[in-house]
Amino acid sequence: MFSLFAARLVDLQVVRGDAVARTAQNSRTVKVIQPAERGKIYDSTGIALAQSVPARNITADPYLIDNPADYAAKLSPIVGLPPERIVASLQRSVNQAGREVHFAYLARKVKLEKWDQIRALQLPGIYSEPASLRVYPSGSLASNVIGYTNSEGQGVAGIEAKYNEALAGVDGSKTYERSATGGEIPTGTGNETDSQPGASYQLTINRDLQWIAQQQVNASVKRFDAESATVVVMDPRTGRLLALAQAPTSDPNNELTRNADQLKNNSVEQAFDPGSTGKVITAAAVLEEGKADASTVFNVPNRLPRPNGDGVFQFRDDVDHPLYKMTFAGVLAQSSNIGTIQAAEMIGKEKQYEYLKKFGMGSSTGLGLPSENRGEVPPLEKWRDLTFPNVAYGQGYSANAIQMTSVFSTIANKGVRVTPRIIDSKIDPDGTVERLPEGPTTRVVSEETTKKLMPMLEQVVLERGTAQDVAAIKGYRVAGKTGTAQLYNPKANGGKGGYSGYVASFIGLAPADDPQLVVAVITRDPKREHFGSQTGGPVFKAVMTAALQMMQIPPSGTASPKLPLHAKGSTKGGPWNW
Repeated sequence: MFSLFAARLVDLQVVRGDAVARTAQNSRTVKVIQPAERGKIYDSTGIALAQSVPARNITADPYLIDNPADYAAKLSPIVGLPPERIVASLQRSVNQAGREVHFAYLARKVKLEKWDQIRALQLPGIYSEPASLRVYPSGSLASNVIGYTNSEGQGVAGIEAKYNEALAGVDGSKTYERSATGGEIPTGTGNETDSQPGASYQLTINRDLQWIAQQQVNASVKRFDAESATVVVMDPRTGRLLALAQAPTSDPNNELTRNADQLKNNSVEQAFDPGSTGKVITAAAVLEEGKADASTVFNVPNRLPRPNGDGVFQFRDDVDHPLYKMTFAGVLAQSSNIGTIQAAEMIGKEKQYEYLKKFGMGSSTGLGLPSENRGEVPPLEKWRDLTFPNVAYGQGYSANAIQMTSVFSTIANKGVRVTPRIIDSKIDPDGTVERLPEGPTTRVVSEETTKKLMPMLEQVVLERGTAQDVAAIKGYRVAGKTGTAQLYNPKANGGKGGYSGYVASFIGLAPADDPQLVVAVITRDPKREHFGSQTGGPVFKAVMTAALQMMQIPPSGTASPKLPLHAKGSTKGGPWNW
């Protein structure tokens, strides 16, 4: 027996000594990732909207745990996971080589105070490793812009996804020998590679204005029982987006309860038929081509027949009316579909299509945010008999909220379209600030055209305009346009697609005599009201008033001009298509 023991010792210590030592060392050697500090995301004033804090991943050695159910009962209330999920993680297993697996994750990214509670339990076989927890101090505020990270710390939406690589930095690592109790052996072998922190980004979003817009849009969705609503605030001169709010939304802080659908950015991911807000494109095109001006009179009948295949389609306004003699200013202010079609026919469908494209319809906004829906403008060769008249007043093509805000910003910026921007600067880990370059600009219409169009848009918020009494701001000249469009539903008609419900909108700018802000309010499928003046006008007024005050923009020095909406002596009617 003694000879057998001696032979075994010789085998272990002499013949296979080095191999056995390496195996023993490997079994207790642990490599731990040292997570890089993810960069912050700031608002325009330097307030952190997203940042990372130290955390711990809770790990375990299942072979040191004899009663998983008891462990689960103690850990579940702390880490917030169901006991059965913890029990499943503690099941003993072997790898493909048949070796016991002595490592399992129980919970990831646990706050340090929770790890302190776990450690106080002194449970054998329970360990931790360094981790980083992404937190959003303002909760759901601007969450649709910022996005969020997944359990692996990778950005999967919004700014977090767009700039994920730069934000993430480079993880480091640490290799050390671990004792049976889970601690590091001081005299053991090991090495360490430092992590490299990620860059930070400063947005153009102003948190305070974002908060006001969020409160307004929350109340509007509730008031009108709407599917959703979106508010966009843009500086037309620079393209800077000062607020992008939507409801409903979700708090990205809790991975288990956040709603991925509600965290989509509707301002770029949802497209809709613009409705009467699209009439601004038609009006600008007609003015630019010199075919009409604000005083040009149109004979607007109760019905407008136009060919449709072998038959005739009768276009109408929102309500029946006698023959009206409306000025072009009146057509826009009182939102006549028939008058708009007549104006568009003065330039023809080729020019109508050209200006749609010039204003950015069907093209990228240039923001570069994930999952952007560019909308669609049917190519001219696919236009049917009714496409042209429908497109003239904002139906038959689609756009997202940023694109439509950009249309009004182009008018506000004297006819020059500026690429919208959401990122102001990149801040490297060493503190170096890099201003991101501005996007390209495009001359769409002349400054003279915008000077003619602006007073026409001011009539919308004055007496007998479609937004009278709901969008006017005391002391400031306001210009804008209401819109109500049918909502396309791909699930309608048994999955064949069709129109069901409405998209109501109001987009306006101020001060009209020196435009510095554009605010768009888009309400999707409101159940209690479907006119853009009612759903969007009050929200516009509240948000624009706050923005004017925050930016300390002085009141207008003059009153809005009052243009005739009807020819002298003619029957006066409207407004329609609120």
